[in-house]
Amino acid sequence: MAEPARTDPPAALLPAIVAALEEDVVFGRLHPRERLIEEELTARFGATRHTVRQALAELERMGLIERIPNRGALVKAYSLAEVEQLYALRVLLETQAAQQIPLPLAPAALGALRKVQARHDAAVEAGDPRAAFRANIAFHRALFAGCGNVFLAGVIEDLALRAHGIRFASLTEPQRLAQARAEHHAMLAALEGGDRAALVRLCGEHLLPSKEAYLRAQGRFLA
Repeated sequence: MAEPARTDPPAALLPAIVAALEEDVVFGRLHPRERLIEEELTARFGATRHTVRQALAELERMGLIERIPNRGALVKAYSLAEVEQLYALRVLLETQAAQQIPLPLAPAALGALRKVQARHDAAVEAGDPRAAFRANIAFHRALFAGCGNVFLAGVIEDLALRAHGIRFASLTEPQRLAQARAEHHAMLAALEGGDRAALVRLCGEHLLPSKEAYLRAQGRFLA
């Protein structure tokens, strides 16, 4: 059954389209190298072609799609080597940020981070991958903002966006969501206790399951 056309006001329609297509990539409803057809998107969202093209431009900026001459917009596909390189860089930057977060974390900052994690806890408990995905983004944004280097935190967030299409295999598995929740709480304990070594180790290890799940699921297509 086709989805009903969106009825959002014009000012809200563009971010709504971007968010919907972002989640289609994240949750594997759109696959690597799948084409996004403007006519289908205008019908799906009840949007003008101009708005759809703006949304595609934003998704391209985020690194989720690529536009190829004579083929149009396609979901970004990474080679095996690119997946390894992207995650090696993410580990390098996120562990470096963990090295720079002042420890023990100030009570106010720790409390704010716990509030964000409470949303993630509730989403995992409810079995709501979409809410867990959004809360996970908020947790890591708040965590790495604590490093005090806005440029480093910004690059970390940009690379996390580029990894969206790689992470889908781990976002729909209940045991992986529960594992991520446990790892977040271990990070909070390290922040509160001033355990730098544990925090750095956890930040590095936290990234690996999504990469490994993607390579298991897609490896034969990307070699």
